[in-house]
Amino acid sequence: MTDEAPELRASDADRERVAEVLRDALAEGRLDMAEFEERLDATYQARTYGELAPITRDLPVAGQPAVPPVSLTKAPAESGSWPARVVGGEGSSSWGVAVMSGFQRKGRWTVPRRFNCVAFWGGGEIDLREANFAEHEVVINCVTIMGGVSVVVPPGVEVVVRGVGVMGGFDHREEGVPGEPGAPRVIVTGFAFWGGVGVERKITRAERRRLKEERRQSKLERKAAMRELHSSSQEDVEDAHRRMLDGHRDLMHDWHEERRDRREERRGGAD
Repeated sequence: MTDEAPELRASDADRERVAEVLRDALAEGRLDMAEFEERLDATYQARTYGELAPITRDLPVAGQPAVPPVSLTKAPAESGSWPARVVGGEGSSSWGVAVMSGFQRKGRWTVPRRFNCVAFWGGGEIDLREANFAEHEVVINCVTIMGGVSVVVPPGVEVVVRGVGVMGGFDHREEGVPGEPGAPRVIVTGFAFWGGVGVERKITRAERRRLKEERRQSKLERKAAMRELHSSSQEDVEDAHRRMLDGHRDLMHDWHEERRDRREERRGGAD
């Protein structure tokens, strides 16, 4: 449904499916090598479905559209995702204090309904990327005086910032992003005086490594496919050259045979 949602972001898998259509078109003679390389380059640079759609619009695809349909209805969360991370209970830690020092809450921990923290001439880090949640809505209350607190949330979590700053401030950049079905809502509130509370959205290091490995594998596969295509093209050129040489040899053979026949005819007439 690229015509209905052209602004939606395309994935690496979507780009690979379009690239496969281009490879088939090259093999069938629908595209020459220059057109193929130009379209393939545009495919891997495309960011949205609207940019992918024109690349294969004039190419037939057996049994499916060039860009697969995109469902605008989110599927229910799978077992082990957000619903499994809202575990109830009291939370494993409800306070964090940094007085001319620092504190951290990260890794596998349970965020309570309300987490309070104070940073005075110090700093704190509250990392929710691998955490479980006691409720679907949790409050992170931060008081910073000449200090700072960093709140890190995973993708899919809705963030609301309600803090007040005096000669300081709260980071509102992550507000307005809709949450995924079943994901918790994180409200960041409190007071900052000559200090600040930052909010940022990050994936986990394990997820970053996985995505990096996927991109590396995809790059290796593209390189292998290009080498195979260039090798196939080179073989086609060499085969055409051989056929041309064979045809030339046959032509020269026929010409010599014709000259020999004419000489024999002339000898026979002289006799």
